[in-house]
Amino acid sequence: MRILILGGDGYLGWPTAMYLATKGHKVGVVDNLAKRKWEAEVGSSPLWPISSLQERIKIWHEINEVEFQCNYQHTMEMFVCDIAENRHLLYKIIEGFKPDTIVHYAEQPSAPYSQMDAQACVYTQRNNVLGTLNVLMAVLHADKSIHIVKLGTMGEYGTPNIDIEEGWLDVTHKGRTDKVLYPKKPGSWYHLSKVHDSHNLEFACRTWGIRVTDLNQGVVYGTDTNETLLNDRLATSFHYDAIFGTVLNRFITQAVEGVPLTVYGTGTQTRGLINIRDTIRCIELACETPADAGTFRVMNQFTEQFSIMQLAKRVQAVAIKAGVICVMNTIPNPRVEKENHYYNAKHTALTNLGLIPHLLTDDVLLDIYRQVEKHKSNINKDMIQPTVKWRQ
Repeated sequence: MRILILGGDGYLGWPTAMYLATKGHKVGVVDNLAKRKWEAEVGSSPLWPISSLQERIKIWHEINEVEFQCNYQHTMEMFVCDIAENRHLLYKIIEGFKPDTIVHYAEQPSAPYSQMDAQACVYTQRNNVLGTLNVLMAVLHADKSIHIVKLGTMGEYGTPNIDIEEGWLDVTHKGRTDKVLYPKKPGSWYHLSKVHDSHNLEFACRTWGIRVTDLNQGVVYGTDTNETLLNDRLATSFHYDAIFGTVLNRFITQAVEGVPLTVYGTGTQTRGLINIRDTIRCIELACETPADAGTFRVMNQFTEQFSIMQLAKRVQAVAIKAGVICVMNTIPNPRVEKENHYYNAKHTALTNLGLIPHLLTDDVLLDIYRQVEKHKSNINKDMIQPTVKWRQ
């Protein structure tokens, strides 16, 4: 297939691009390179240096020239475009590349960033919502048969007191039944932007016959894929700070640095998690089995669920095995969220398509721990503590 990856410079976009290229797909990578600007804006940086997208693609082609005798199927094309602000350039890229599938990662991905101030809130909504709308308009303009695979988030659902279904809910009300989009209770301006995306995507499917797969993803962990291991300059990013880092990355980095793990509130908040290798496999499965025309297909993309305290205890145990004294501190929760809540989210669609999960074992945690340990001198302790408060 011809697959265009929007947000191909990111933590997930870059490994996905390499993975799909090794599978024989023709890959185009689109990015406006803004994530690096956002990091600089808040004083954050990945734990280890990340090569520019241009350099990574150059190294990728050099490696494949040796390994695959420059097989055209393993090459990539790069396009620089702000999809939220330059719709006409996006039209030209899609018209020229002629993708069968568009994988859409190109959004501001941080809940804390979206909560920093009015400017960050408005920027997040504008960037994410307008970017997705422009993708829809470009597909309508170029070829309605293009399959859009959109990265959503489990955070769209919030923590309802009923089971979380995969995108849709069967409702009986006063003796009548209907199927509706699952009610959403997002916990940040970022997550709310994803809800807007989902509604816009569903509307386009229903009215224009667009085909969309919306992958509501849990927290992703992991530092390596088979492709990133080919060369240090093909590495993807690892963020541990309180703005762009995930909870698991933060805990592991704190354990390596020898500072207490910062558990927000009671730590009983429960979330779904997924290994980065499973993320790119899920993208592949969605690409290989496109949604039907006019269908808004939703899949919950995670493999396990843990409470925050469970994750902290797992990291603590691994750190102790590594010979490090590791303690936990519960701190006031800077977020506005339920801490004691029911959480039972369905996630069978992707396993039914063939996903075989990589689970969060102690060996996996220890491998990430060792990776962080190698770069311990780069840790900025000042960036780990939360500075953004949801309640103004």
